[in-house]
Amino acid sequence: MLQPKKTKFRKQQKGRIKGIAIKGSSLTSGIYGIKSVEKGMITAKQIETIRIIISKVLGKTGKMWIKIFPDKSVTRKAAGVRMGSGKGNPEFWAAIIRPGRILFEMDGIDINTAKHVTALANDKLPMQVKFVEQRDILNI
Repeated sequence: MLQPKKTKFRKQQKGRIKGIAIKGSSLTSGIYGIKSVEKGMITAKQIETIRIIISKVLGKTGKMWIKIFPDKSVTRKAAGVRMGSGKGNPEFWAAIIRPGRILFEMDGIDINTAKHVTALANDKLPMQVKFVEQRDILNI
């Protein structure tokens, strides 16, 4: 699964997700993409699940790019532990997602398949996503 090789600190503060995505809000590699509509966190397991789903649908003809990376550690305390006594241990890694962020990009498939992949991804993600496609400016 995805996680950073090395971090400066093991435990991070929670923080707040404010504003819209400016960085990573447009397609760069593929023709079709999956874009977030809501804010939230996506875990490394969820990213891996979506990667497997997209890979199965694309087959050997299509190509996929993952445009997010889980670089925030999320900590949890064990069940039944009393209040206090410090912060819990890191449980999993998550990516912070703002509205408008491109999550995945695809190429080498037709538009109906790409829309089908977006519908499958929407069922597995904790936030609403939408299908986007790159408009060719020269062929308007």
